[in-house]
Amino acid sequence: MNHPDTTRDRPPAAAPAGPPASPGPLGRLGLWSARHARTVLVGWLLAVLALGAFAPQVTTALSGAGWQADGSESVKARQVAEQHFGGNASTALQIVVTADRPIDDPAVQQVLARASALASADPRVSTVLPPQPGATIGPDGRTAVLLAGAKASPDDMVRAADDLKGPLNALSGDGIDVHATGASVLWSDFNKANHDAMMKSEIMSWPVTLAILVLAFGSLVAAGLPLLLTLAGLAASAGSLVLIGHLFPVSVWAMNFAMMFALALGIDYALFLVVRFRAARARGRADAVAETMDTAGKAVLLSGATVLVSLSAVMLVPSPAFRSMAGGIMLAVLFVLAATLTLLPAVLGRLGHRVDALALPRLNAGPHRSARFAAWGERLWRHPLRYGAGALVVLVALAAPVLGLRTAMPSITVVPEDSSARAGYAAVQQAFGPGAPGTLQILLPVEADMDTGAPDLARAAARVAATPGIAGVLPAQPAADGSGWSMLQAVPTVDPSSPDLARTVDTLRAELPSDALVGGAAVENLDLQHLLTAKTPLVIGVVMALGFLLLLVALRAPLISALGTAAGLLSTGAAFGVARLVFQDGHGAGLLGFAPQGFLDGWAPVFFFAMIFAIAMDYTVFLLASAKEHYERTGDPREAMVGALAHSGRVIFAAAGVMVAVFFTFALSGPLPPKEMGIVLGVAVLLDAALVRLVLLPVLLRLAGTAAWHTPAWLDRVLPRISFSHD
Repeated sequence: MNHPDTTRDRPPAAAPAGPPASPGPLGRLGLWSARHARTVLVGWLLAVLALGAFAPQVTTALSGAGWQADGSESVKARQVAEQHFGGNASTALQIVVTADRPIDDPAVQQVLARASALASADPRVSTVLPPQPGATIGPDGRTAVLLAGAKASPDDMVRAADDLKGPLNALSGDGIDVHATGASVLWSDFNKANHDAMMKSEIMSWPVTLAILVLAFGSLVAAGLPLLLTLAGLAASAGSLVLIGHLFPVSVWAMNFAMMFALALGIDYALFLVVRFRAARARGRADAVAETMDTAGKAVLLSGATVLVSLSAVMLVPSPAFRSMAGGIMLAVLFVLAATLTLLPAVLGRLGHRVDALALPRLNAGPHRSARFAAWGERLWRHPLRYGAGALVVLVALAAPVLGLRTAMPSITVVPEDSSARAGYAAVQQAFGPGAPGTLQILLPVEADMDTGAPDLARAAARVAATPGIAGVLPAQPAADGSGWSMLQAVPTVDPSSPDLARTVDTLRAELPSDALVGGAAVENLDLQHLLTAKTPLVIGVVMALGFLLLLVALRAPLISALGTAAGLLSTGAAFGVARLVFQDGHGAGLLGFAPQGFLDGWAPVFFFAMIFAIAMDYTVFLLASAKEHYERTGDPREAMVGALAHSGRVIFAAAGVMVAVFFTFALSGPLPPKEMGIVLGVAVLLDAALVRLVLLPVLLRLAGTAAWHTPAWLDRVLPRISFSHD
């Protein structure tokens, strides 16, 4: 393909090597860090110690709730119930007492009194309502429910559940069982189970990570550098999250995801820079640090910006849990990126040739240009359609099942069977019916004079009772504070996780007066799922658009920037296709040790897509930045493609190996959500590295030729000039 301005498409070949080129901004930053290594090391040490001192508080300081759709009708209903009905809201604690004798037995009454006293003594509980006949005493007379009203925020009610569920369960004995349940207890058990599983997975992944790093570097000293970045980023981000948590709620999941990303990206970035530094040292370059930062450093900075941009799109979802999780990851990425651009060059400058110290026999990583990946690049250049079509067929075949993917908020089965929330949930269902744990709360504004308002309230109650999917309606409860609100509580006929509940809620909202509010814990989940479904296309579109713009600014090549961005959809689609087969249809469920819910958890499409795309673009940046560097030096599309694979293929392969090992350890964890995350992210990284970045994207470079790097004249005048070549 010919273009009018060939100088833009085909730069002249590099001149013979001369004196070192003047370093660019990142090169100068690297040189300053290397020359002031003591200052940089002391500065980072002080920062890590200061922020890391708060890190041990992370599991108690961060919040456990926030899984809600801000501004939704169900959240408004909860706020009205908290304010005007003594905290009888979706965040209230339900204390379920089941006995092998009638509730009025003195021993059972004593247990009820002790449970009530325990709950009342907690300052986060407003009032404790005793069991009411026909409402919270089971038809068999052997199950009773105490309602501990919410006097604090949803996050603090989860903390109250953390503190109370153990002592309440300790009251069990002599044929009497006591369990706390309800939404706050569910999130308490859910967060604990997932935190324990993720910590276990992190511990399991470290030996595998170390082994892969040693194989990749062939030197114990070089292999330890990624861990230096990871630990610095983890300690600083954990402490920062604790401090931020004092200003506004931050989900405890933010730390879990921050740990995972700090490990994965810290290893990625260190691999890329250390490999480049060792190559420059091997060529006798006196300015090895500057060359490393001006080339690989630029790619790392662009990669970090792409990760941050991808995750920032999650902020478009108005849900505290999602925003704080994305913010936690972004904070960890910022610290890891800062350490990569300052701490790592300082250490490399101080180490010099000692970066290869403690090399292991027969594991030396060899030269920067990998002969194996160069040979692979030559093979792709000769047979692009053969390999490209094969990779495309595999990816499309794996992505096909995504067309039937269903999503929903997790059911009670995501917490362990012996958890307090699940045991209480089962007891309530057995005594009051399958829909009792998902009791709906309907708030109706009526006149303060109940004689005037009663007929309207009665008609509303009758309409609710006649709605398909409603098993029964409890007597209306007027607000004791004279605010004019009344509450109807309706018991559905189906389990809260049933899709039929959504139709019942939609019917109620359509038929009740417009100022009525339909809420309850199950309805909050439905509203959050609806929000996630509605926002998913927007998040995906924004992530891809911003990712493309960043690549375009860095590469100044619209065609390959668009192709690199679009290629990320293939591995993402394939990962979700596999997730549908495993978690929705149950293939391999026995091997992984879980019972399928019949759907994928509702947050997966939005949150996992942003995470997968961020990682995929990480590899895209490494490969295309290397290709751009080779093209700038030689003007040869073949050398750009083959050279990129030869110089970055091994880094991508090793980094992907670490990520896959880390993510797949989560698939071995007990609860279902970590399994979903591990499988989806692990499969995505595996497919993206093996089939997209090391096969399909190089094939696209081959087929596009010089057109891949063409910059239209009008775009050339607009975009900044960023070079990935050092000399």
